[in-house]
Amino acid sequence: MNPPRYSSIDDYLAQQDPVKAQTLRAMLDLILAQHPGLESKVAWNVPTIHRQGKYVAGLAAYKKHLTFAPWSQQVMSDFKAKGRLAGLVVFKNCFQIPIDWQIDGALIKDMVHARLAELEPHP
Repeated sequence: MNPPRYSSIDDYLAQQDPVKAQTLRAMLDLILAQHPGLESKVAWNVPTIHRQGKYVAGLAAYKKHLTFAPWSQQVMSDFKAKGRLAGLVVFKNCFQIPIDWQIDGALIKDMVHARLAELEPHP
């Protein structure tokens, strides 16, 4: 059975249990409040944040966890090396967070900032 296709972030969140939806919404709101030039949409059937068509962050809900992806192996590697992801399940492209995560706002803001810096054109 294929998962449902989501037409919007609100549609995606409405299909999650309330705790997952609340955590994901808080993370999305945090990022968008800090960076008004960013936009959110559903891509690859999960919530994503982008700037001018380039992906900045992605979030997803799974049965027992959520994930956050900064769309950059380099950002992941840097933050892992600095110990900023200690205590989390970390992969090459993303990390897992608990469904009811007490959001580490500084971590999320810093990862988004690092990803945005990567996307800046180099002279």
